[in-house]
Amino acid sequence: MITHRGGCHCGRVRFEVDAPAELTIDDCNCSMCTRTAYLHLIVSADRFRITQGRETLSLYTFNTGTAKHYFCSVCGTKPFYVPRSHPDGWSVNARCIDEGTVTGMKINRIDGRNWERQYPQGRGDFVA
Repeated sequence: MITHRGGCHCGRVRFEVDAPAELTIDDCNCSMCTRTAYLHLIVSADRFRITQGRETLSLYTFNTGTAKHYFCSVCGTKPFYVPRSHPDGWSVNARCIDEGTVTGMKINRIDGRNWERQYPQGRGDFVA
């Protein structure tokens, strides 16, 4: 495990996440992820820290309200959120990790459009 750092486009929101140098990423085809080109690095809560800009974040929820989508209220970037699949963890947008620490990415395709059919009992496993 190493510490990756990242943030939003304008730099007001910053985070740290502990994960391997080579990341296992989920690429979901649900309506939210496809519109934002989000690549999920899903980790347990103890491996994620907001280090700057918590007061700059805006929250968006929809449907069941389980997922907590956090956006920078200045630039609109969504660098991380609490996913419905892992409500006790975090999903970091791998596209928001700073350059220099990621050595590679293994990408898993996730059928989020058919979430309930694909994961009738929920998902719950942490990827990284």
